[in-house]
Amino acid sequence: MALKSDVEVIIGGKVYTISGQESEEYIQKVASYINGKFNEFSQVDGFRRANFENQNILMQLNIADDYFKEFARVESLKEELANKEKELYDLKHDLVNAQMKLENADKSNKILRDELNEKDKKIVRLETELKGLKKQ
Repeated sequence: MALKSDVEVIIGGKVYTISGQESEEYIQKVASYINGKFNEFSQVDGFRRANFENQNILMQLNIADDYFKEFARVESLKEELANKEKELYDLKHDLVNAQMKLENADKSNKILRDELNEKDKKIVRLETELKGLKKQ
């Protein structure tokens, strides 16, 4: 288990000491995200006019909205990945089937070539016999 650390961050212009098991870098990154949201909302007149409690609720709702949108995106990517994995499996299966058909076709081709060679030999033998019969 990671050691608990205390990290000072600035959120909304105020210094806070955050205790947690995450790295200082991670905690600073989270604080930076909150500051970004705060700055984004501070540009909106309605937010600036709202009382502190309503501002906090609006921030919390917006952050929760971001979370659920990202969660939905992750789920969508997982589904897309599963579909791609299934498609890959199907393609591999098709490839194996095609390779097996090719091997069978090669075997049939070899058998037919061998038969053709035998028939060619038989033709040569028969022609030789026919020439021998004609000479007599």
